[in-house]
Amino acid sequence: MPWIDACSIDDIPAEDVIRFDHGTRTFIIVRDHQDGYWCADGLCTHEDIHLCDGMVVEGTIECPKHSSIFNVTNGEVETPPACNNLRTYPTKVEGGRVFVDL
Repeated sequence: MPWIDACSIDDIPAEDVIRFDHGTRTFIIVRDHQDGYWCADGLCTHEDIHLCDGMVVEGTIECPKHSSIFNVTNGEVETPPACNNLRTYPTKVEGGRVFVDL
């Protein structure tokens, strides 16, 4: 499957997140504190809450509803109540654009 142009690097401030919809699915694109860009499923695995409203701290995102924390580099749950990891997707930056491989 070809890489998908998700957004400009300028669309996301450092340590922030945006929502990215593709087809019928929702994803998040996260920019960490070291200008790394990461893509993951956009809904919390606990109760399907949109993670684009969550808080990014370094390489993690916190769900805005029940405060589950996920590592954005690998999707692993760091803090419950979520029990299931997020699915993550390969991401690359080229020419000031963020591309994801869904």
